[in-house]
Amino acid sequence: MILGVIKPYPSPLISGRGIDVDFPMLAGCLALLGLGLVMITSASSEVAAVQSGNPLYMMMRHLVYLVIGLGACGVTMMIPVSTWQRLGWLMLIGAFGLLVMVLVPGLGREVNGSMRWIGFGMFNVQPSEIAKVFVVIFLAGYLVRRQQEVRESWMGFFKPFIVLLPMAGLLLMEPDFGATVVMMGAAAAMLFLGGVGLFRFTLMVVLAVGAVFVLVQAQPYRMARLITFTDPWSDQFGSGYQLTQALIAFGRGEWFGVGLGNSVQKQFYLPEAHTDFVFAVLAEELGVVGSLITVGLFVFVSIRAMYIGMWAERAKQYFAAYVAYGLAFLWIGQFLINIGVNVGLLPTKGLTLPFLSYGGSSLVICCASLGLLLRIEWEARTNTGSEETEFNESDFTEEPTHGR
Repeated sequence: MILGVIKPYPSPLISGRGIDVDFPMLAGCLALLGLGLVMITSASSEVAAVQSGNPLYMMMRHLVYLVIGLGACGVTMMIPVSTWQRLGWLMLIGAFGLLVMVLVPGLGREVNGSMRWIGFGMFNVQPSEIAKVFVVIFLAGYLVRRQQEVRESWMGFFKPFIVLLPMAGLLLMEPDFGATVVMMGAAAAMLFLGGVGLFRFTLMVVLAVGAVFVLVQAQPYRMARLITFTDPWSDQFGSGYQLTQALIAFGRGEWFGVGLGNSVQKQFYLPEAHTDFVFAVLAEELGVVGSLITVGLFVFVSIRAMYIGMWAERAKQYFAAYVAYGLAFLWIGQFLINIGVNVGLLPTKGLTLPFLSYGGSSLVICCASLGLLLRIEWEARTNTGSEETEFNESDFTEEPTHGR
């Protein structure tokens, strides 16, 4: 079955042109991955030294995840986009299965009060990261199959929520409020780009805001976070502790930072310094200039992903276009929430920073998503959007046109 899914030739990795990928996109993501490895090495050194006796322990684990992620990126580039479209329903069922499994005692692992991981020996898998991508693939297929219905009828608009709302409920049971917001936000953006009318889209936004308000009110800890982030110094040693320490890190960094490896906040002052708050450590060590360069890289890869969707749409490969848009919105959502939390614009949420934060599931899924985007760009550019298309060597001997 695996050999039937993976088709090494033709692909962006193996063709008459050699490696034929969108190099600007690849370079931007590799730069983020390299920066992430450097920052994980710095931000985790103190914690790793205490927990394992080796200051490079978490760096080595992150490097293993990085190798796995790059392998996943390469494999994904060899899978035709039409295969993802055909397997959309199976992926949706798999996503539901994983989200149910993580809630089963004995299977799911609890960390910091949340059941978000399934343990496999030394490694933990976070099903929500996989589920978000599978939802994007399923919804892209739905928008292609029911395009007219989505644009013209209320039923076509509401049908996706029969799937999305139960999945959001499973995420909230973990609880993982941040992943729920990112997934539903990406789905809403895809529906809008799929042609949902402005009135229905506005109604959906109003209902979503109302649902968020109700969910915040339903849990005391969420309400406490919402109140605290507006004035973290009012309880700087309690619920506002993480944010105040992050803000101190930003203040110490000034324009050019205190120097790589010289962060004080990573020395047990700032909790989760190598995961959720790695950007605060980056700001402390590299300053405003380093922070803005990092934000610039994120903006570049996000816009590039949107352009890949636009190129696929121009090539009339609509499923691929919706997938690219969805993946771009997943990255944008996590980026905005993580940065917003770090700088105090949003309440504290446990969301990793794509490509940068320590976390195997997030890193591998980001790399696999990159591979899918590179495959979409290649198929749009070479007009090879159907796996039934027959190829010969002459189809791949022209001069490469990657980079647009």
